[in-house]
Amino acid sequence: MSPHNRSPRLVVDPALPGPISSVLRSAPETLRAVRMGDIPSARGPDPAKVFSTAAFLVLILALTGFAGMLTILVVILLFTGTRRLTADPEARRERRRMRTAIDHANRFVLPEDLDTDCGTLLRRAQDAADTVLTSRVNRAGLLDTIDNAVTLPDQIWQLATKLARLSAMRAEHRRIVPGVPPPEVAEAFAPYSTALETAARSLTRRVRALEDYAAQVRRADEVYHSYRQLEQLSERAPQYEELVAETAGDDLAVPHLRELTAQAQRIRDLFTESMEGARRAAGHLMGAQGPGR
Repeated sequence: MSPHNRSPRLVVDPALPGPISSVLRSAPETLRAVRMGDIPSARGPDPAKVFSTAAFLVLILALTGFAGMLTILVVILLFTGTRRLTADPEARRERRRMRTAIDHANRFVLPEDLDTDCGTLLRRAQDAADTVLTSRVNRAGLLDTIDNAVTLPDQIWQLATKLARLSAMRAEHRRIVPGVPPPEVAEAFAPYSTALETAARSLTRRVRALEDYAAQVRRADEVYHSYRQLEQLSERAPQYEELVAETAGDDLAVPHLRELTAQAQRIRDLFTESMEGARRAAGHLMGAQGPGR
């Protein structure tokens, strides 16, 4: 399925500690509630309950004095604490998730934070990063120019935050300027539209640089598979040479041996070339990153 038809995934700041990141990733609905402002704690205490509790304590104070009111207050606090301890464990976990999401509301980007174009760009970037991280050459540690396990998640996070900001500013721009300005004042509006378009082009270039890197890694991966096969055959070359010598004579064995050697060198050269291409693409990717986060 094309990235154009798929939504991007949730992105969490890779700089967060693992436990916090795990909590955020496990609760996308909670993150959406926080983003929408649907936070139970933000609504504050129920005024009716506060008033009735205060009136009850005043009545107890009038009937029994300060000591009686203090006793009732302690009973209420103990009862409330007991209810919290015996409450539904899932409800307690949800409160913890909600609190974590509130405390780190600026450390994640939801698909809903992006407009359609920005969502497509982020999905393309995520697919490219997946290609690199799951490649054989990456797992074998051959892409030593760039630490993909660290750099690529950071690249995706930077892209996601910038795309979210661009989406928000586009939406704001459409609210302020919902239609086409009159021709006589259109020129005054142009710099604002141009700024949004410039930012979009810059982010698109970054995504393309990541896709170029992924394409080079994919090519290196294909050659690496053949290279590993050839390495296994090279270990058995003496057996092949012996077979030719025994069956065809030395006059045919020597040319065949030279052919084996030449073919092996061609594959090695091709593999080296593909790895260099991947490393150059990685360098271009880092160059497209730009200053700052």
